[in-house]
Amino acid sequence: MVLNGIDSIHKYRHWFEGKRIGLITAPTGLDKHFRSTITIFHENFNLTAMFSPEHGVRGDLDAGAIVETYRDPYTDVPVYSLYRKDSKRLTKDMLDEIDILVYDIQDVGVRYYTFIYTMLYALEDCAAAGVEMVVLDRVNPLNGIHVEGNILKPGFTSFVGNYELAVRYALTAGELAVMANDQMNWKASLRVVRLEGWERRMSFPDTGLMWVHPSLGMPRYETALLYSGTCLFEGTNCSEGRGTTFPFEMIGAPFIQAQQLADEMNAKRIPGIYFRPVHFKPTSSKHAGKLCGGVQIYITDRHEVKPIEVGVTLLLTIRDLYESFAFLPPVKEGSRPFIDLLGGSSVYRTEHIQAKQLLQQFAEESRQFAAMKQPYHLYD
Repeated sequence: MVLNGIDSIHKYRHWFEGKRIGLITAPTGLDKHFRSTITIFHENFNLTAMFSPEHGVRGDLDAGAIVETYRDPYTDVPVYSLYRKDSKRLTKDMLDEIDILVYDIQDVGVRYYTFIYTMLYALEDCAAAGVEMVVLDRVNPLNGIHVEGNILKPGFTSFVGNYELAVRYALTAGELAVMANDQMNWKASLRVVRLEGWERRMSFPDTGLMWVHPSLGMPRYETALLYSGTCLFEGTNCSEGRGTTFPFEMIGAPFIQAQQLADEMNAKRIPGIYFRPVHFKPTSSKHAGKLCGGVQIYITDRHEVKPIEVGVTLLLTIRDLYESFAFLPPVKEGSRPFIDLLGGSSVYRTEHIQAKQLLQQFAEESRQFAAMKQPYHLYD
């Protein structure tokens, strides 16, 4: 049986007893019996403050929604926002209220996903303030072996990429925290409550754990696997499937001819994948209420799938097929286009490069990252 860090918390009571505890968590902060980390710490220790990432500690806020400070209605513990308009950092006043900060959120193992930057910002802030931090580790649902994609380049940092990671980095949150603490020389007092029973080869279906969606746009394991590649469409005028029941699994736009695109993609014979032509109307987000043609991506063999190859090949195929395709402009003047922030470089937008060439370039960067991260592995 695979156990996440929270399932072993009884072995580490001495770390927390007699201390004022702060907690960064989300709805995925659950033990194997579906008891929330909030409840466990509130009932057993002195939980004095919680800190809210994107989507809120109870998961009741949409992607990108600004979180305001409030009191949790179930525990009356104050909840401070780490997703404020002006900052996503812990302040001195916040840290003065606690002796130890605990982090427990399920990651998806992809560079774009914002929870890991909430963790790394907190680790840096704790180091500066002399506050201890504990990461309750959780499995990487995409396994701990397969590294994919390019490494984020200097000058392209943002809240969807604020560390020089490969897109699919094959580390647990605990391993990532240990690596960053060492490489950035933060010298934080950091401890990790390790996983039990997890092996690096394991993807989420191998763990026997129940999937709890980390955010509304991540309803299934299959979504998380494809998201590694298809999240790139958030930087384009194509729908990435938000506002449908298959976010990041359906890609389309009003200008796309569904059958043409499906035929073109299936002819490429990408391992472990089949593209079905679809028509859909998103209920929200891009092209809301408009009929889109596109494809639904089916995973026929999860062991064969390379999701970065899927996303990059689909993106560049649509670029070449349809004149109406476009990358979105910067959100505000002077900032980079979102595709640059997601891509960790300007390669998608400034070079008319073909998928095969780009993927070969990425493969070399993946090999470099895989070798660099290995000394920080906590699990075999």
